[in-house]
Amino acid sequence: MYTNFQHHLQEELKQIESAGLYKRERIIVSPQTSGIQVAAEGKPAEVINFCANNYLGLADNPELIAAAKDCMDRRGYGMASVRFICGTQDTHKQLERAISEFFGTEDTILYASCFDANGGLFEPLLTADDAIISDALNHASIIDGVRLCKAVRYRYANGDMADLERQLQAAQAQRFRIIATDGVFSMDGNVCPLDRIYELAQKYDAMVMVDESHSAGVVGRTGHGVTERYNLRGKIEVITGTLGKAFGGSVGGFTTGRKEIIDLLRQRSRPYLFSNSLPPMIAAAGLKTLEILTRSNELQDRLHNNTEYFIGKMKAAGFDIKPTESAICAVMLYDAKLSQDFAAALQQEGIYVTGFYYPVVPKDQARIRVQVSAAHTRDQLDRGVNAFIKVAKQLGVLK
Repeated sequence: MYTNFQHHLQEELKQIESAGLYKRERIIVSPQTSGIQVAAEGKPAEVINFCANNYLGLADNPELIAAAKDCMDRRGYGMASVRFICGTQDTHKQLERAISEFFGTEDTILYASCFDANGGLFEPLLTADDAIISDALNHASIIDGVRLCKAVRYRYANGDMADLERQLQAAQAQRFRIIATDGVFSMDGNVCPLDRIYELAQKYDAMVMVDESHSAGVVGRTGHGVTERYNLRGKIEVITGTLGKAFGGSVGGFTTGRKEIIDLLRQRSRPYLFSNSLPPMIAAAGLKTLEILTRSNELQDRLHNNTEYFIGKMKAAGFDIKPTESAICAVMLYDAKLSQDFAAALQQEGIYVTGFYYPVVPKDQARIRVQVSAAHTRDQLDRGVNAFIKVAKQLGVLK
């Protein structure tokens, strides 16, 4: 049987490659930071990294590394269990409390990833009598979580409040309603209009769920996310997020919000019930991250300054940049193959980026997504802009 299936897979892979959509992984042989080493023939190549989710530059932070090492010595390497059997340590509960304090929520539940948090959110809470109204550009994990739920599905155009209101009006036929949105949309970098979403939720008797994965640590004056940005701290029913981006860049996700929601997720959320607990060292490093972010705004301020500087320089050079209030700078190229060629040419210039194209983004919306970090120096930002200009002229993107 596999022989026929193998031929089918080989043809599928050939088609992906011929369409310019094949994804190849490059090997990093150094810690994740603003300057990394990529495996190459001979000695590793030194490049500036502009495509990590390492927004606050904490992925190689010495305090996080020390906290993880210390916890491994005190609490071991792994839990070898799910939470409700024998997989809950004091460190897990401490991290859940710290996340709740950071977002001003009532309780928090940890997951192996935010993909699991979103995938395990809707099905335990809602039935076929209920409704989910989801932004069209929500992350794949939210989309998959919605698919696993029997609730009636509505979708509104990205950030379009008139369309959201129409969908909320239609959803009045259902018992309970929840609006689901990314805080920052990962491919474009735009921030959801949470203030207007909240107003419509109040008007049409709906709850709100926000994924803060790309916004926590980044958006808001002190990096507390979109609820801080719109002065809605503690008012949103459900927030999901990750430890894998601004919060240290490791693994692990969470859902935080109303106490009863979190309690029911502990009883029924399948990714929580059937996945091993986070390793203690990850939880300890997460705790240290939140301690760093609450004692000083230095990293958030540096990130905001770096982002404003880089995007200003790129716009002045003539690049087509998506509107953004985050640390994501989407450099639009539209053609899938061009985005790959552009990324490859940039790596030859010492700049590490990735071209994004269908199915990660819609067809004919290919781009280079640049992610700015607090770890970038002004010299690295300038080198990045200059390399973009050089390659763009070589490939005919800029005159």
